Amino acid sequence: MGRLVPAVTRALDVLELFLQGEGTLSAPEVTRKLQLPRTTVHELLTTLAARSYLVTVPEQPGRYRLGVRTYQLGSRYAEKLDLAAEGQQVAREVAETCGETVHVAILEDTEVIYIAKVDSTHAVRMVSAAGRKLPAHCTSVGKLLLAALPEAELDARLDGRELVAMTDNSLTDATELRAALAVVRKRGIAVEHRESNPDVSCVAAPVRDRSGRVVAALSISVPMIRWTEEREEELAQLAAGGADALSGRLGHHRPQI
Repeated sequence: MGRLVPAVTRALDVLELFLQGEGTLSAPEVTRKLQLPRTTVHELLTTLAARSYLVTVPEQPGRYRLGVRTYQLGSRYAEKLDLAAEGQQVAREVAETCGETVHVAILEDTEVIYIAKVDSTHAVRMVSAAGRKLPAHCTSVGKLLLAALPEAELDARLDGRELVAMTDNSLTDATELRAALAVVRKRGIAVEHRESNPDVSCVAAPVRDRSGRVVAALSISVPMIRWTEEREEELAQLAAGGADALSGRLGHHRPQI
């Protein structure tokens, strides 16, 4: 275990005082509760307020309450926690229908992280694990999530990055990748043929939150011995249906046509 950073520990101690039911706190109260020097407490409170983890209470000069940043962090955690739990349930339902391996993944910079996974019932199947990271450009879920980014954000993530190959079929040219992402945007579905695994093809569909933002992707992975064009279309529809079901669980509703 690495060395703890005292300043960070003290800052977290201040924030955790509010977990004890305190609605507001003053500097003297923090000093007394944590047994810290007054100067240290003043610096901690000033820093936390500057970063919006705390805010001063207008009607109570000298007192602090939790700021918007703590709410944002908590909301972000809840979002991911709910997404993983709901994603596992939907992945299980989709896997029961098709008998193949189903994943739910999110994007982190230029990699995807699998947050839910249900294995195929077949003896020959894809080997993977929840929590695994892969280069986004080599996977159907990754291409789907990259395609959903605003152009400026996509540029920021890709510019200057080497596109490492996982197989001979991996896209390693930025121009070719951008062309593939344009196809994904138009179709609303992403497909990869043996780009992350030489023996597997995958199809993925977007998962949206209540605001309509793409927050994850659901994919179905199939060994090439069971992959056909007809099967691809069937699985694309099934992945889209599963992704829509998961989106609904997250509060997203398609507009009525």
